Amino acid sequence: MTATTFLRRRGVALGALSLAGALTLSACGFSESGGSASGSGPGGSGSGSGSGSARTHTVKTAMGDVDVPVRPKRVVVLDTGELDSALTLGVRPVGATHSASEDGFPSYLPASGTKGIEEVGEIANPDLETVASLKPDLILTSKVRDGDRYEQLRAIAPTVMTESTGTAWKENFQLHAEALGKQAEAKKAVATYDAHVAKVTKAIGGPKKAAATEVNFVRFVEGADIRIYGKQNYIGSILADLGVGRPAITDKAKDGFSYDVSPEKIDLADADVVFTSTYGDPAKAGTDRTINSGLWKNLRASKNGKVFKVDDRLWIAGIGYTAADRILDEFQAKMTG
Repeated sequence: MTATTFLRRRGVALGALSLAGALTLSACGFSESGGSASGSGPGGSGSGSGSGSARTHTVKTAMGDVDVPVRPKRVVVLDTGELDSALTLGVRPVGATHSASEDGFPSYLPASGTKGIEEVGEIANPDLETVASLKPDLILTSKVRDGDRYEQLRAIAPTVMTESTGTAWKENFQLHAEALGKQAEAKKAVATYDAHVAKVTKAIGGPKKAAATEVNFVRFVEGADIRIYGKQNYIGSILADLGVGRPAITDKAKDGFSYDVSPEKIDLADADVVFTSTYGDPAKAGTDRTINSGLWKNLRASKNGKVFKVDDRLWIAGIGYTAADRILDEFQAKMTG
């Protein structure tokens, strides 16, 4: 046998062995993305089923097309909306940012879901070394939070960015679901939310009564003016889904987001019902001083006992379907209590 013939036969044999090995792995339920088709990978980031016929798929993001793993196993999220999306879809990230005003993750999220997630810095100011140390295979964030860090983040792992946060939360959720390979779970979450909205609307008297009830949301912010929330934001979209009325002042909100006032003009927040929250130190945000003022006490909602204090980290910063579910429950309880 010549050397050439020997090498040719050896190559054919190795190729056959390689194919046999691949078929064996396929038969055992392993996908090409590196893990079991039905189990979860390191850090508990995700699970799913499927053929795993491709290692990656392309997702259209605010920064262009991005190739992401078919079933990412180590996901890092850099805002509360992304954290809510991941947990809603049954994915526990290996790392996540926290609010600049508080450590830890929002208390409305189930402890079983956030257990073991490593904090990787503040929202809009992540510690990139910590992020890299977790060896993620997918990063979820938004252009408005981390657009100026995109090149650094994509050097660590495929990075999926939405354009913004807040009012576009439903569209963002769908992008997160696509990146995580959880479209079926997303469909269920949306259906559950829609049914919950219908239930709450009925509980508060039906669509006609809801539309006739003006609801305002006032947020006290440390180091800034008081915000009367408009319609182009997270909580505004939920109130719109419920079909409740909104005072005329909300139409004057800058970019639809908020109409900012000093305590001396808080009478502009007048409505049948007023929900309030505070970001930061209540004393520095002027919360107590304002709600104890004559102007505040003269609001219709105040006179009728329809002012409700709620958790800022849920109603304003939650930004997701898990948060929305809690908000709907609280809204019904307060409106019918």
